[in-house]
Amino acid sequence: MNGAVIIGAGPGIGGAVARRFAREGLPVALIARGERTLKETAGGIEPRGARVMTRVADSTDEDALRAALDEVTAELGPPDAVVYNAAKIQADAPGELPVRAHLDAWAVNVAGALTAAAHLAPAMARRGGGSFIMTGGMPEPKRRYVSLSLGKAGVRTLAELLDQEYGPSGVHVASVTVAGPVAPGTEWDPDDIAEHYWRLHVQPRDRWVREVLVSGRGRYTDISMSLK
Repeated sequence: MNGAVIIGAGPGIGGAVARRFAREGLPVALIARGERTLKETAGGIEPRGARVMTRVADSTDEDALRAALDEVTAELGPPDAVVYNAAKIQADAPGELPVRAHLDAWAVNVAGALTAAAHLAPAMARRGGGSFIMTGGMPEPKRRYVSLSLGKAGVRTLAELLDQEYGPSGVHVASVTVAGPVAPGTEWDPDDIAEHYWRLHVQPRDRWVREVLVSGRGRYTDISMSLK
């Protein structure tokens, strides 16, 4: 097993997904903007005995992200799973943000995922398998969260495009759309949500879904894709 790469490995979904994959014995590589975040996330995994790598990189810095991914794959090889969990979550109404701020949000929410996919998915496709899973949200656009609504719509579209490109070679591209605020002990507990990432990763090809809509603890909808 070559392991899982978690981009946006913070204390919420990213950390929970890393723990879930590590529980299955997979090495995990954690990428985040801050050293402190990485240290805290890795600390929750290392007692479980899994191999953990950490690299600091901002998902909006293409060169830094590609360099971090190169370092990870040099040690682990092409990953079995990639999870893109980075996001810029902010409240903004129509016309409230300048164009530059919208572009900055888009860079985190969508463009970083495209960079990661372009860098990793071709090798996964050549190998003939793996999963590339993105964290989505905002199943319905909200006028008080314009940049996030646009970004999460972009994630959904990107998943479709990447599936068209890499799905025929055996790479399962999907998104997990979380329809509420993530916090431990709530309807959207990150450990509960992490189960869906693992479920997507191990799904047999004839049962692939392209999106899981998580609407609360124990409540979710699978949105299927056509077979390639």
